[in-house]
Amino acid sequence: MNAPVELKYTKDHEWVKIEGNVATIGITDFAQGELGDIVFVDVDSVDDALSAGDVFGSVEAVKTVSDLFLPLAGTVTEFNDALEDEPELLNSDPYGAGWIIKLELGDDADISELLSAEEYQASLG
Repeated sequence: MNAPVELKYTKDHEWVKIEGNVATIGITDFAQGELGDIVFVDVDSVDDALSAGDVFGSVEAVKTVSDLFLPLAGTVTEFNDALEDEPELLNSDPYGAGWIIKLELGDDADISELLSAEEYQASLG
């Protein structure tokens, strides 16, 4: 399983790349593998200020729908529009072209709960 060391992770199988006050968020290679072929990504939380743990969207695969949980508090500023026409980018390039949202971090964003790549891989067993 691929888990780039420069990213942070959640137990809910999201990855986070923090650059300044902006976090880019997607699902992990493990998550996309468990979901199977992804056919639709729904994010209707752009411009919403949300708390860590809130649902910010969902991913629909051939056999299931899975909620996406926000790993940090902040305001969703952008949705990856490429996913509207190519949701399969989550399968083929989960850490690159398959990113899902960008989040402006809130003052109360707590990155201490995020896992390193090593901790995330260990949590998978």
